[in-house]
Amino acid sequence: MTDEPTLGEVVRRFEDRFTDIRDDIQQLGRRMDDKVDQKVYDLRHEVLATRVAALETVREKDAEKLVATRRWLIGAVVIPLVAVLLPVIILLIQGASA
Repeated sequence: MTDEPTLGEVVRRFEDRFTDIRDDIQQLGRRMDDKVDQKVYDLRHEVLATRVAALETVREKDAEKLVATRRWLIGAVVIPLVAVLLPVIILLIQGASA
């Protein structure tokens, strides 16, 4: 017998290769579908950068409000309280030493 394949075996091998190629093409198609277009990527990146900038602005405004609240607290509560208690403490010290 010769080592040459039969016609049926050649057809089977050809169909196997054809099936492999078809599977490879389908895999490439799925991988291409998963890829993001550069324009879409750039647009998403710009939107994300805009959101980050907006969040940074909000954070800075919140920090400024916190500083303003602390200043108000010191000016409206602590200083008047010290102004009321300091003379009382001075009078108590002078009264105790006399």
